[in-house]
Amino acid sequence: MKEKKERKVQTTNKPTFESLFGFSLDECKRWRSFVTLLCRPMDPASLGIMRIVFGLLMVIDIPQERGLGHADMRFQQNVCYFPFFNFLQPLPIQWMMVVYGFMWLGAFGIMIGFLYRLSCILFMVPYWYIFLLDKTSWNNHSYLYGLISVMFFLCDANRYWSVDGLLWKSCRNSHVPLWNYTVFRFQVFLVYFYAGIKKLDFDWMFGYSMTNLSKKWVFEPFRLIMTDDQIDLYIVHLGGLILDMFAGFLLFFDKTRPLAFFFVGSFHFMNSQMFSIGMFSYTMLATMLIYCYADWPRLLFSKCPQWMKIVLPSDDGIQTSSYCIYSKEDIKPDNRKKKESEPKSKDPPSKKPPPTAPGYGHQIWTFIVLLYIATQLFLPFSHGLTKGYNNWTNGLYGYSWDMMVHRWNTQHIRITYVDKKTGDVGYLAPDAFNNERHSRWSAHADMVKQYGTCLADRLKQYDLGDIELYFDIWKSLNQRFQQRMFDPRVNILEAEWHPFKRTSFVEPLLVDLSGWREKLDQIKDQLDNHTDVVFVADFPGLYLENFVQEDLSNTSITVLAGEILVELVDKKENYTLSVNQSMQLPPNEFHNVHTISEVPSCYMYLFVNTTDIDYEKNFTEYEQYFNMTKNCTDKCAEASLNLTKKFASDPYRDLYDQRIAKREERQQKIQLPAWSKLFKFISFKFDIFRRSFILIGGAVKCIVLQQNFEEFLTSFYESESSAGNNPPEQGTSHAEISVDL
Repeated sequence: MKEKKERKVQTTNKPTFESLFGFSLDECKRWRSFVTLLCRPMDPASLGIMRIVFGLLMVIDIPQERGLGHADMRFQQNVCYFPFFNFLQPLPIQWMMVVYGFMWLGAFGIMIGFLYRLSCILFMVPYWYIFLLDKTSWNNHSYLYGLISVMFFLCDANRYWSVDGLLWKSCRNSHVPLWNYTVFRFQVFLVYFYAGIKKLDFDWMFGYSMTNLSKKWVFEPFRLIMTDDQIDLYIVHLGGLILDMFAGFLLFFDKTRPLAFFFVGSFHFMNSQMFSIGMFSYTMLATMLIYCYADWPRLLFSKCPQWMKIVLPSDDGIQTSSYCIYSKEDIKPDNRKKKESEPKSKDPPSKKPPPTAPGYGHQIWTFIVLLYIATQLFLPFSHGLTKGYNNWTNGLYGYSWDMMVHRWNTQHIRITYVDKKTGDVGYLAPDAFNNERHSRWSAHADMVKQYGTCLADRLKQYDLGDIELYFDIWKSLNQRFQQRMFDPRVNILEAEWHPFKRTSFVEPLLVDLSGWREKLDQIKDQLDNHTDVVFVADFPGLYLENFVQEDLSNTSITVLAGEILVELVDKKENYTLSVNQSMQLPPNEFHNVHTISEVPSCYMYLFVNTTDIDYEKNFTEYEQYFNMTKNCTDKCAEASLNLTKKFASDPYRDLYDQRIAKREERQQKIQLPAWSKLFKFISFKFDIFRRSFILIGGAVKCIVLQQNFEEFLTSFYESESSAGNNPPEQGTSHAEISVDL
């Protein structure tokens, strides 16, 4: 009896599968089933069409929005850049042209499916290098292009209608695993759905993000039954929110896909006409097809005339692939079931049978796909981790899918430097050493820190080696008050910034004042065309230094909330103003506005440009004179002579003539026939491509022959000028010392 009990105990203590490996046998089976599902064989046709379209769009996009056509102006020496990683710096300009050349060759190789993996690398690596090199040019669709390049690198998109298929029989018309489609469908779904979630924002839902879009011609049908304000709120904002939230779901299901094609297609067509966003709209139109059945191109091509099939892909049967997992029934010669739409294969059966169970390779690829999906789910909401990139908005613009949610207005940027040795104070133009780059740097603390560090380094050549730098930046977010973004008392060179820590010198957005926006709109509506208004909010203990130009002889300041002290610097006079009190400000003088209340102050400037009023009045009279003399008869000759004498001494007469000439030029363009407009459009695009390839060719020639590329550029600019093509203007590569008013 004791022996039996001991044996029973030994049997009970026998290690189980779960205790040895940490997961149960059922969980292992579920994982293998999941891998089998993601590696299910799929027709490569739809993926191949997507590859061709994306490659073609990138071939067109690289000389334009990617910047190849003006790379010689973009990447100059002695200029400040804003890379994502500080160790990333642009190569010499001739080598940057070579980088662009490789990227273009990679896009062309993707399009035709030649040396597919190598082409993906040639496109992907330069693309991400240039993308990470300049945060000021980031946007959501540029980030999406980079993700698509990664997805194409992972997938087997050269299995259909590719040069590789003509050269290598093994990859011609062979199955691709289901995850090739899953990763694309997931990414496109996420772009729409996360964009919808980001639009669940008060500013977007109540119409403060995008204004005046209703004036675009694409909204003409809606204008028949709605006002412009209603179009902006219900069609642009609420309609955009609903579309983004449900577009992915509508595309996914067969019954709702036609509806999605209509609304999503219309949405992207309208975007292509309203915004300068390159190939993004057409790329998103192409991605809609990835949701269709994978064999839709075969069904379409089978209905084409016989003479067209010469250039269409071969109609051979689909080959098996080792990257897919097949059921045993599918690979039995006697019981193999093929779809009716699939023609019989002319190729002999492979010697090695296709896999019927998940191998290590299948599991690794499944893990990579899941890792990619998890990363894309996390990144748009990773702002709690990357606190250093949070300002008034969360994170850097470009990877959060918050398209068009935030609209910025920059009122004032002043950069002050103090020489520690002499105590001298000077001012830098906001575009000093930054090649007139986009002002987006001024809305992000990380880029302000980068810019300040770069300025300190560049100013050493002006014998300013030991300085302090202060940034006073005023912005408005979604029609709020103009307010400071950063503490102007903080020396940026000594300020701490860390990607995972909250930035201390960022001033908070005054969200408590958001309710004022409706009242501010009412004040704007009451003004005439010659009166401008600026709404300002400031923090207690700070002051605004401002200068009223001589033309603005009728300028006043009115307090809306809080209490301020107006200091007239030249007159050495102080005036305290409370709510609803106002005063006139003398022109051509400096004044300081101190916030002396315990809460933020709110006030507004009203500007009446008397010079502009006189200019418009005189121009109207001059325009009448011009129209009289254009086709004048003898009867009006005397009147025109009198008007000529009147405007002979007018200092703005040349401006009048230029304004009239531009107006007539616009009218002539509008009256041009369609074929002439199309010819001009094609000529313009051709010049961009011509310029791009000349620059690449010149760079390669100078590198190979060890010639000076600057001399080549000089001769190239001279040839452009002689041909009537104006070369791009040289950017600011030096420190422009001036006071920003």
